[in-house]
Amino acid sequence: MTDFAAIDFETANENPSSVCSVGVVVVRGGEIADSFYSLIRPEPEYYQWFCTRVHGICEEDTYCAPVFPKVWEKVAPMVEGLPLVAHNSRFDEMCLKEVFKVYQMDYPDYVFYDTLKAARRHFGRRLPDHQLHTVAAACGHCLVNHHHALEDAEACARIAIEIL
Repeated sequence: MTDFAAIDFETANENPSSVCSVGVVVVRGGEIADSFYSLIRPEPEYYQWFCTRVHGICEEDTYCAPVFPKVWEKVAPMVEGLPLVAHNSRFDEMCLKEVFKVYQMDYPDYVFYDTLKAARRHFGRRLPDHQLHTVAAACGHCLVNHHHALEDAEACARIAIEIL
């Protein structure tokens, strides 16, 4: 696969629709061609401590951030016609579908590929685990700021370029 968009969401609470940031990395011809990052005012709009502990985003960070439909207006043209790739894609696909429902937007049936599943097949037991930072390192990419949506999307893109 040489053309795709890697995507990563962070959430504010246990609701999959509560996306509070998104990172997108577009790959064309096997090379990173574009990227996008935005904070998002989550819906429902509250933060749980365990989510903030993971990604460091809190209510003050997203108080003035745009809501999801405004952010997706910028993302949609970037990913149009491309398959989406995520590490543990089940989570990111669920978030995307749920936030589309919350805002009563028509979901365009994006096709998702999962670098976590691909890494398990590709590396098997040669790695201690198949977490994003571990797999990224095995593919030659150092993930410094794990759980920042854009950096996670870039790590996912680098993994996909290597093993998909």
